[in-house]
Amino acid sequence: MGVYNRAPLEVERGRGARLWATDGTEYLDCVAGISTNGLGHAHPELVQAVKDQAEKLWHVSNIFRIPGQEALADALCESSFADVVFFTNSGTEAVECALKTARKYHSANGAPERIDIYGFDGSFHGRTYGAINAAANPSYTEGFGPPMQGFHQLKWGDHEAIKAAIANPTTAAIIVEPVQGEGGCRAMPEQCLRGLRELCDDHGVLIIFDEVQCGMGRTGKLWAHEWAGMAPDIMAVAKALGGGFPIGACLASAKAAKGMTVGVHGSTFGGNPLAMAVGQKALSLINSPETLNNVNEVAGYLKQQFAGLQERFPDVIADVRGKGLLIGIKMVPNNREFMALARDTQQLLIAGGGDNCVRLLPPLNLTLDEAREAVARFEAACEVAREKLAA
Repeated sequence: MGVYNRAPLEVERGRGARLWATDGTEYLDCVAGISTNGLGHAHPELVQAVKDQAEKLWHVSNIFRIPGQEALADALCESSFADVVFFTNSGTEAVECALKTARKYHSANGAPERIDIYGFDGSFHGRTYGAINAAANPSYTEGFGPPMQGFHQLKWGDHEAIKAAIANPTTAAIIVEPVQGEGGCRAMPEQCLRGLRELCDDHGVLIIFDEVQCGMGRTGKLWAHEWAGMAPDIMAVAKALGGGFPIGACLASAKAAKGMTVGVHGSTFGGNPLAMAVGQKALSLINSPETLNNVNEVAGYLKQQFAGLQERFPDVIADVRGKGLLIGIKMVPNNREFMALARDTQQLLIAGGGDNCVRLLPPLNLTLDEAREAVARFEAACEVAREKLAA
């Protein structure tokens, strides 16, 4: 189906932060599968984990115990607020599970009328029905029938509306990305996250964090919300959890998951042995001082360098934002045109985003030398863009 506006680039292989096209052209990849290849392409330890497991067992039904699933669930719970985990194949499935968990919690508490879930403008939670209604982006919901009951959108930073929504007696949950990805790399201020936690506690409302893109070390801590010193009740993760292999997970406290009893949810492929093997290895590599320290060092360098580029190219760069290695650069020229220019003239791969932003989402193990190379290529692309604007 023609649903992708694909770049004219045929990819053949990758290694680390490098990607090669079928014609042999080498690119510096600062997209990383849209924050998915957290350890770069073809990381040898992830490749070995898949090979070792593939020779033993690929798939069995969840009617049996899967040791690797239990091991990964234990590791995720030990490194987070969560007590329980449900495994999925993708981020949007993890979000669906989170939405169902929140509503089922209130139903189990004798309040089935509490179904309202509030999201935020500029958010992105995936492409399934529940996920697109939770984000309520018209470009994703138009043509797919009437809006689903119980989903509402709040304006980013509208504190009075947020307070009123949480106080609504039929509110079940608030869903938010601590750092928006698709929406233009906006980071919710840490004091706002703490205030949200306090408000929700006061009114018995659950907090769902979508850390599919901003989690798994992307911001310099394993989970983006850790910077605020608070935690959600439910959290959706995916992308870098598999290092490129399809996997997702819905994490929850035991309290929030009280309604998720036998038979109310399930998945055929979720938690399969192959995904669990690579997920265990990816989590252990990312949740290490070496990787997280590298994220903070490289992110600090890039933030400084891009701030300098903004001063030098105010006619090209309008703003630099984001957190850690989830970097958003709001452009003056059209962001999609700049992406193509960077790709075709500098062999630099960057992603798009809302609010006319481009995103840099490099591997978490990007070296400082590779970061310098990325800045140099981005600067050269700015020079070309300036020439085009002048012309």
